[in-house]
Amino acid sequence: MALMDEVGKDLGPSEWFTVDQQRVNDFADVTLDHQYIHVDPAAAAQTPFGGTIVHGFLTMSLLVHLVSGLTVAPENMVMGLNYGFNKLRFLSPVPVGSEIRAHMKVADITERSQGQYLLTYDVSVEIKGEDKPALVAEWLNLVITK
Repeated sequence: MALMDEVGKDLGPSEWFTVDQQRVNDFADVTLDHQYIHVDPAAAAQTPFGGTIVHGFLTMSLLVHLVSGLTVAPENMVMGLNYGFNKLRFLSPVPVGSEIRAHMKVADITERSQGQYLLTYDVSVEIKGEDKPALVAEWLNLVITK
């Protein structure tokens, strides 16, 4: 594959993934973010959300799982590194128990140095049955080749 030819390529959606309350509780334990809208179904039911919602940062963290198999990986790739985000916005809350999936497109590829390429992906996380995505982001990955 000619790496630069991948710019503009739509990598398609991922499989759907259900975010359950146990995963949200585990994330709350790891991050020490036990805000009731995430971990207390009874209290969260009294909010405009009507129940618990997934942490935005958990949704973002699940991108790694959701896009596995969707990224660009040249044959001579040694490794890929998460390089960060240029932009990230949380647009809609994800109700716990929802199914989400990622959709990704190659926005840009820049050769930084010999064998190092910065890939920019436009990515969104969709919520099944909802029009508005949970998040949209410009995600950066550094690919190192032989």
